[in-house]
Amino acid sequence: MSPGMLKMYVSFAGMGFMFLSLITLYFSRYKLSGVFKIITALIAYILMILAGLIIFFVVFSGPVNE
Repeated sequence: MSPGMLKMYVSFAGMGFMFLSLITLYFSRYKLSGVFKIITALIAYILMILAGLIIFFVVFSGPVNE
């Protein structure tokens, strides 16, 4: 697999993490209560931080020489 394709799939994972964090934050704020609310919010914030780090890596690693 070429480095460019690998970076593309890694960026898709970052976008997926952002989407999952959005969904889990929605459920934690409006649909859940108690301990489940805290657990899902914690998972959502961890996913959001991971997504930010992945996108930061992909953007600042520069173009791929082919």
